Amino acid sequence: MMFLARRTVPGRIKVISSVTVAALGLLFATLAYGTAAAREGLRVIGHDAGPQVVATAGLYLGLSDMDAQVATALLLGDRRQDALARYEKRRAEVGSALLQAHTLAGSDAAERRTISSVLEGLGRYERLASEALLLSTLPAAGSPGPASPSGGVVPVSTTPATIAPDDRALASYRQATDLMTRELLPQAYNLTLESGTIVRHAYEEGHSTVIAVRLVALLCGALALGCLIWLQIYLARSFRRVFGLALLGASVATAACGIAGAVIMEREAAALATAKRDGFDSVLTLARARAISNSLHADQSRYLLDPVRADTYQHTFFDKSQSLVYLPAKNLSDYQRAVASLKNDRFLGMLEGRDVAAAWRRFQEADRSLRAESGASATSALTGPVRSAFDAYDATLVRLAEQHQAAFARAIAAGEGGLSGLWTLIPAGLVVITGGVLAGVWPRLKEYR
Repeated sequence: MMFLARRTVPGRIKVISSVTVAALGLLFATLAYGTAAAREGLRVIGHDAGPQVVATAGLYLGLSDMDAQVATALLLGDRRQDALARYEKRRAEVGSALLQAHTLAGSDAAERRTISSVLEGLGRYERLASEALLLSTLPAAGSPGPASPSGGVVPVSTTPATIAPDDRALASYRQATDLMTRELLPQAYNLTLESGTIVRHAYEEGHSTVIAVRLVALLCGALALGCLIWLQIYLARSFRRVFGLALLGASVATAACGIAGAVIMEREAAALATAKRDGFDSVLTLARARAISNSLHADQSRYLLDPVRADTYQHTFFDKSQSLVYLPAKNLSDYQRAVASLKNDRFLGMLEGRDVAAAWRRFQEADRSLRAESGASATSALTGPVRSAFDAYDATLVRLAEQHQAAFARAIAAGEGGLSGLWTLIPAGLVVITGGVLAGVWPRLKEYR
């Protein structure tokens, strides 16, 4: 009986109409799925793990600069006020970054444990740094103290120390900087990697889904449009009438919805790609570059502060420089000669741009001049030309990061704005097209009652 019903005119109309409505349902269900996938990708990149990665990258920068300022304060002695003020500023920024990272971590137990470990280690580091700064202000243990009113000498300690005050302060600082470089900075970097992995997976999943949805939406739209055309031709032949306006309107609306959905999905894929590659990746790379730059600038202070480890700090300065701007060189002197002859803004490494290359060249020239000096002259070079060159270089990185951050924010806003339009299109299109199909088919079916 069902087979016979399908061979009748009303039966065929119902079958074609059902296939048409099913194709329309598949079209809008596909668009809804793609919209949800794109929205989740934009949420993770723009409001969840993305900001958390930037916050943890800022944590790395703050921690490395804290250690740099302690080294500078120890080196400058009585002229340490600016370095201590900057240390306190970075300390506050680190606390804020840890709080933000803890908030963004949500219920992720692994990230919360890492953040707690950083907090505990930071407390130990601050105690060691404070001890080093305090010891650097004290006279040598066992050395003569101030004269007494009777003309004698007031002893500072009855037990002679085997370590001079500078050596005691340096010993405490070595413990502090080892704690920073071997525990705190790797943990901060691990936080960045963990959140970065979440961002990468969210992007890959969202982008691939949106691309697939775009193709499926075009296919479903073409299927639904083909069914509507088939239905109109069948009705025109069966009832010897011209095409109905309602079905024509439904056909136009179907074509418009399919094309609009595909175009919006393409724009969402572009927005995700721009936010991830041109925005987020660049901002993260520059944040890491600033952190490494601060660390190698601290190596300059450590190089002057600790003669025993001077060669080590010079070598780490060279390694970090190579990670930022790679040039073939066997040692720091060769590298700085290569930097001086650098004529373009295209090079391997983390840095980019003509302005950055010029600022990097000036900073390396200042470092080469620093290493040619010794004693008070070297310290004056560090706090004068070297500091000025580094600040100018760092400001160039900040400006470049702000440009990429603006591109990131625009891409996220554009993606979210496009999705709001699609959420309006889906129910409105479904109602209009279904209504058109019913309005075109129902009068013909009534003629058989």
